[in-house]
Amino acid sequence: MVLAVIVVALFAGGLAIGAALAGVPPFPFRSTPTIQDFFRAHPGAVQAAAIGIFGSSVPLAIYAATASARLRQLGVTAPGATIALAGGILSAAALGLAGLLIWTLSRPAVTVDPVLVRALYFLVYLTGGPAHVVGLGLLVAGIAVPSLILGLLPKRVAWAGLVIAVVAELSVLVLIWPGLSVLLPIGRVPALVWLVAAGALLPVRRGREAVAA
Repeated sequence: MVLAVIVVALFAGGLAIGAALAGVPPFPFRSTPTIQDFFRAHPGAVQAAAIGIFGSSVPLAIYAATASARLRQLGVTAPGATIALAGGILSAAALGLAGLLIWTLSRPAVTVDPVLVRALYFLVYLTGGPAHVVGLGLLVAGIAVPSLILGLLPKRVAWAGLVIAVVAELSVLVLIWPGLSVLLPIGRVPALVWLVAAGALLPVRRGREAVAA
């Protein structure tokens, strides 16, 4: 649970500091001059957001490894634990890359080139958006499915995880229709909250031998 709380604190903290210093960043599909002006005018705020986002990727990767190991200790021998690990690592890697790209957008040598700014900002949107959220959905599903089958979590919590995972996976549709970008926060925020809850509720050991799930 502590790792998930750290992820949320770093991620939300970086975004909050950036927004407090510079306001909400423009949507990636706004005009190039609008995006370029934002990054040229607020390098400090951009760096603060980048540090928080990149920093949150490290405990997310550790959470995925820890959750996967705990599932195996609890008797999960089918792909659930591996899916959780793979999804968490993919999600953390995408988030870390997004943080590094955002930091790059704080450099004056980069922001003078409107085409480069536009390209990097699209990469930020893709890595910190669908790539991160889809991986996050796999992490949630990898924990929720075996937890539902083996009764490792309360049923309502496990079912909620499955619903959240489905929404997170559907966020890949933004690659077809950017208007569905609302799926990104709808998938991301509940997933992070669910990981905090799952970390607190998942038992350390079982009293009896578990069946493969």
